[in-house]
Amino acid sequence: MDKKLLNLLVCPITKSPLQYDKEKQELVAVVSHLAYPIREGIPIMLADEARPLSEEEQASWKAKLSNTE
Repeated sequence: MDKKLLNLLVCPITKSPLQYDKEKQELVAVVSHLAYPIREGIPIMLADEARPLSEEEQASWKAKLSNTE
């Protein structure tokens, strides 16, 4: 995922920043607890296409982000 593009994209619901999950090919919106898919290199930024994060995923992302601050 291009870092410039990642810096421009935000969650369409909360307008919060996104985190790139390379393994799952998703953009994660920690604030809204949603993950947006990336298909063939194209982020699908539609609320209907997003999947909810599990409680474990939410905790994991929050821990990752708190370690980088």
